[in-house]
Amino acid sequence: MYRVQLKNFEGPLDLLLFFIKRDELDIYDIPISYITEQFLEFIHLMEELDLDVASEFVLMASMLMSIKAKMMLPREESEEEELDETDPRYELVQRLLEYKRYKEMAEKMSDIDEETRKRYTRGFYEADEVDKQATGEALKDVTLFDLIAAFKKVLTDIERNNIVHKVDKVEATIEQQAEFVLVTLQNRGKQSFAELCNTIKNRVIVVVTFLAVLEMIKEQQINLFLEEDPTDFYVDLKPVDEIIGA
Repeated sequence: MYRVQLKNFEGPLDLLLFFIKRDELDIYDIPISYITEQFLEFIHLMEELDLDVASEFVLMASMLMSIKAKMMLPREESEEEELDETDPRYELVQRLLEYKRYKEMAEKMSDIDEETRKRYTRGFYEADEVDKQATGEALKDVTLFDLIAAFKKVLTDIERNNIVHKVDKVEATIEQQAEFVLVTLQNRGKQSFAELCNTIKNRVIVVVTFLAVLEMIKEQQINLFLEEDPTDFYVDLKPVDEIIGA
């Protein structure tokens, strides 16, 4: 089985924050049952893609199920609306808030570093002339969880449209699907992942195509874009000036 390893692999707290941001949940009133179900679904998808699922993800899944069990037990109703230490979610919420603060501070320090770098000239004062890409700017903040969410949506659509189960032997490789992606982008230009898989009716080939896209992004063969719909992402060929620069 082909294995894809990504350098910036987020942890379980990142995944929980992803759910909270995506579904606009209240971090102080987390719906544990819903979060646990979403968390386990993503772990199963990552295992299906043969991505390394670290032990910390398994530990977090155990913690969520433990909290879910404790939430089902009868508790004394507190008059205070704020989350207190008697709530089973208290420790998890505190960890999320602390992690969120560190993450926001790291982003601020990164911005400060970027602004500081602009204060020193490189000795060549004329600006580089680079044509703006017609397809938009490649995103820098797309996480692995965004890609898996788009992948999950495509699989769900296929299962909904193909109710009858039929076992077929499918032979598809990463190289073949990478060639398919390149040819499609050359002929049609920027494509969403859903559009790439529009003609694919087999779950296995969709999985191989998704792995091919991840590998091509890793090897900087294509650019990645995210528009208004958070459940889909777009890919496009790199412009000539980027290829020459690389």
